[in-house]
Amino acid sequence: MERQTFSEVLQNWYERNKRELPWRNTRDPYKIWLSEIILQQTRVVQGMPYYHKFVDKYPTIIDLANADEKEVLRLWQGLGYYSRARNMHQTAKIIANDLNGKFPENYAGLVKLKGIGPYTAAAIASFAFDEKVAVVDGNVYRVLARLFGIETDIASHEAKKVFGDLANELISAKNPATHNQAMMEFGATYCTPANPGCMFCIFHYDCEANAKGKQAVLPVKSKKVKVKKRYFDYFVIERDGKLLMTKRGAKDIWEGLYHFYLVESKYKLLQIEEIDNDFLQELLPVSIIKNSSEVYKHVLTHQTIEVRFWHIVLSEDQSLTLPLDYEFYTWEAIEDLPKPILIEKYLKKHQKVFKI
Repeated sequence: MERQTFSEVLQNWYERNKRELPWRNTRDPYKIWLSEIILQQTRVVQGMPYYHKFVDKYPTIIDLANADEKEVLRLWQGLGYYSRARNMHQTAKIIANDLNGKFPENYAGLVKLKGIGPYTAAAIASFAFDEKVAVVDGNVYRVLARLFGIETDIASHEAKKVFGDLANELISAKNPATHNQAMMEFGATYCTPANPGCMFCIFHYDCEANAKGKQAVLPVKSKKVKVKKRYFDYFVIERDGKLLMTKRGAKDIWEGLYHFYLVESKYKLLQIEEIDNDFLQELLPVSIIKNSSEVYKHVLTHQTIEVRFWHIVLSEDQSLTLPLDYEFYTWEAIEDLPKPILIEKYLKKHQKVFKI
């Protein structure tokens, strides 16, 4: 199939079948960028409310740049992958302070910004500025691999060039934005990982995978993610109606979010008397263990975490040497703190047992 014919067929399908999404009805690079960051590792149905919340709270890039990071993380709470929110906030500051509030108007300028990789840069450049540069995400890999019978491992370094070159060869010079939207939509809603609608596909007679029965094996992705198992015991320490919390540091999950006193075990969750921890040895003899929670399982891309919460009550007049950077927060203050969704769920379920 010729490049022009391919793009025309694809765009015609898109115009008949596209979902109406708010970021598709704008040329504002800020709103397009917001949507792309929010939808990384996130389904549209989950990301849509967050898109509206951010647009309402921060209508412009300047508004986002001027926001407090804690507030941004609190609004992001529940989406996960919090480095996206931190990078987004930092990029907003750079654009506001160094670029006079204006996004670069081409791919080359966009890809230099923090948190904006090749895919996001191509999306903004084409959707906002009609630059002829192809977006290549997982959906596009799948469509191209199946349609052209490409068996290059998409996890390999070589794949970036193979698929990128082909995508840029196929893109419409006249309507690059619509072409890119159509490629992404076709992969997301029709040429799906499982059970694609091959019988009635617009490329039924041109698709290599369909002709050879290779839909289930294309695209090829041989590299498997190694999943790490972690075991967290959280100690929810209450005194005078307040709970002890601290802000998580860098270089681990949930950076910048607030959590309780944590003891991580290497191989399994331990009984409380088995936990070897200096602070707990000081705490437990002068406090009451109210209860321990059921075990929560939190699944991330590269790790699975088993979590248990211990509700510990410390008498009001009991002195205690607190770990560095920990302090007691009121319930009202805690509600405003950005927290891992796991802790948010625990607090909502068990808030009646606290003296709050």
